[in-house]
Amino acid sequence: MSTVQQVQAVREVNVETQAAARTDLIPIFIMGKRYDVPSTLTIQKAFEFAGYQLIRGCGCRGGICGACATVYRMPGSAKIYVGLACQTLVQPNMYLAMVPFFPANRAVYDLEELKPEATTLLKYYPELAKCMGCNTCTKSCPMDIAVMEYISAALRGEVEKAAELSLSCVMCGICTSRCPAELAQYNIGIMCRRMTGRHIRPAAQHLKDMVQRIQSGRYEEPLNQLVKADMETLRRLYVERQMESHTADEMWEPDDKRFL
Repeated sequence: MSTVQQVQAVREVNVETQAAARTDLIPIFIMGKRYDVPSTLTIQKAFEFAGYQLIRGCGCRGGICGACATVYRMPGSAKIYVGLACQTLVQPNMYLAMVPFFPANRAVYDLEELKPEATTLLKYYPELAKCMGCNTCTKSCPMDIAVMEYISAALRGEVEKAAELSLSCVMCGICTSRCPAELAQYNIGIMCRRMTGRHIRPAAQHLKDMVQRIQSGRYEEPLNQLVKADMETLRRLYVERQMESHTADEMWEPDDKRFL
């Protein structure tokens, strides 16, 4: 299979998985083969418990990157279920496969030359006009995003609204894999967000200030010190770094402001 590589050597499992191994085992099917795994595991950990080493489709393991898109079926149901493998718990007799990449249309454009309007979106993604309003994309989204709503907003030329509605997208591609009109919803969404940030919303002053600091050479000396440091020094600096308190507010700053 393209996303995982089965290993024959004895696997090393962490404490959590070892504890899970003492719970009830349930059957699942990975690419058609049955495995008995602890019922407390996520799909991602179940793959590893079954002896697979994830070489793609693992990413952040925290529901943020969207790399572990998974589709599965359940006994007695014609429905195709979807989810992120790092967030979805296994269920008895689920028949599953990971889909970390789905080939989708991705337009190439110069952001500086774009106008945030419907004609721009239709120029680079003409399939946008094929949307049938079936809402399959929304029902497929593991992040509970109103995908069809932001696609409809994009079609109306409401670029900023489309950007706001699609902001939580992790670009897993499940919506695209299920779309009968063959839209690349997540690529349309990110185009709207880029146009909004560049042409609609005012530029952030703190970003301008940071660019000026970089261009002034403020960080060259401390960065050079880090580049020239040996491994022991880097480890010491990492361990001794000042950590932000869990109760700190958004205005928190470290005592050493050389890197601010």
